Amino acid sequence: MSEPRDSMSPEASAEPAPDATTVALENATPRRTIWANLNRPFVIGFFLTLGGLVAFALGAAVSSLVTIWIYIAFAMFAALGLDPLVRRLENRGMRRGWAITVVYVVLVLVLVAIIWLIVPTVISQIAQFIRDIPGMIGDFQRSDLFAWLSAQFGDQVPDLLADLQKFLTDPNNIAAIGGGVLSIGVTIGSTISGVIIIIVLSLYFLASLPEIKQAFYRLWPARLRPVTSELTEKITTSVGGYLGGMVVLAFFNALVAFLLYLFLGLPFPALMAVVAFSVTLIPLVGSVLFWAVGTVIALIASPLGGLVFAIMYLVYMQIEAYVLTPKVMSKAISVPGALVVIGALVGGTLMGLLGALVAIPVTASILLIIKTVYIPKQDAAV
Repeated sequence: MSEPRDSMSPEASAEPAPDATTVALENATPRRTIWANLNRPFVIGFFLTLGGLVAFALGAAVSSLVTIWIYIAFAMFAALGLDPLVRRLENRGMRRGWAITVVYVVLVLVLVAIIWLIVPTVISQIAQFIRDIPGMIGDFQRSDLFAWLSAQFGDQVPDLLADLQKFLTDPNNIAAIGGGVLSIGVTIGSTISGVIIIIVLSLYFLASLPEIKQAFYRLWPARLRPVTSELTEKITTSVGGYLGGMVVLAFFNALVAFLLYLFLGLPFPALMAVVAFSVTLIPLVGSVLFWAVGTVIALIASPLGGLVFAIMYLVYMQIEAYVLTPKVMSKAISVPGALVVIGALVGGTLMGLLGALVAIPVTASILLIIKTVYIPKQDAAV
């Protein structure tokens, strides 16, 4: 006869397993808590309103700092553009600090020379351009080209020229374009201060660029740091080469425009050189855009000179496309033409000139990451 089990044994102390109803009630408890909170509309409304206000405040703060972000972006790209020059001096045995000093002294001297030699001439030529507009339009109206245009399009051409002359010769309209004399002065002051801020920031970025890269590498896991380092070096080198190449090509465009206007006897060669340098910094369409602007101004001043300028500048554009650009951009990452157009359009639409400038390096960086990381990963997948 078996003995009765001890009441304190594990078998006797084990609790019965909970049934399905108990489990369902326990799982439903959080739901009852949530529904209980939803039944308090004032609490919910308060927290939703508070969250919306915080999000709105953060958005307003980010929007108010757009100018600062633009300064930082320009300064970083300027630092990346000057870094290849610093590296060349380092490869020749110069310490990085002295190399940066030499590069920035040369940069400041170039800027001072531009300000003292070109800016007064450009300002005087702008004033002369405004004064000479009536005479230029009158000479154009007496030319054979104007007669041909009038024969083809009727009275629309004389009316258009009359409206253009009336608009450009009215000082109020010129001031209104810039938002008034006070606004123009504020814009000039803001531009000068912005350039100074960008130069100072780029100096700090360039001096601490190796430390910035090392700090960026430390953000990634140790197993990914070699790949991250390789990609970062390729991207920064390509961006620096691209920005330096754009400046060199813009300088050649400005030089060609200045020489053509000077030797053809066309007005405002210094002004058109500055316009060429500024416009041709825009990727892909800059040269074509300046060709159209320069040709129109040249045709108004001299139909024959404008025709010669159009032909000569087209020849230069072909030389630039097939000779200069491959040599200057040899260190930059190649990007398909369709992606160049799309990137420039998207960047220009979102961020203006800055977006157009950085669109191609950003597109090239994305392509490099895809080719180096994503495609090998997909190829290795079964």
